[in-house]
Amino acid sequence: MNSSPGFVTVVLLMLGRTHGDSVTQMEGPVTLSEGEPLTINCAYSTAVSPTLFWYVQYPGEGPQLLLKALRDKEKGSHKGFEATLQSKSKTFHLEKSSVQVSDLAVYYCALSDTGGGKNITEEMTPVQTG
Repeated sequence: MNSSPGFVTVVLLMLGRTHGDSVTQMEGPVTLSEGEPLTINCAYSTAVSPTLFWYVQYPGEGPQLLLKALRDKEKGSHKGFEATLQSKSKTFHLEKSSVQVSDLAVYYCALSDTGGGKNITEEMTPVQTG
């Protein structure tokens, strides 16, 4: 995908649900200028206390853990990205105050159901830059 220099495009895809537990992210492309803030929504649904994760996959590499949270109001941060687990609203939004060209990657929101060991992943592809 070609983008103008200085712009970042985020394309999001949804994978699905399993056994009543799910993670849902916003869909569709989002184009930002380099330096603009980025928020990638992740909402979840589960009957038990989950662990939430954000994974990142840079071009030519395998997925790597970016952030995780085990309990309500726990905040993870890494490489300028932050996410706070909000049990009341059942969200774990990924945020970065200033998107850079180096953020070109595929991002995944994932849920681990601590009650039954089910893993559910939602895929976001990719942050594209020109």
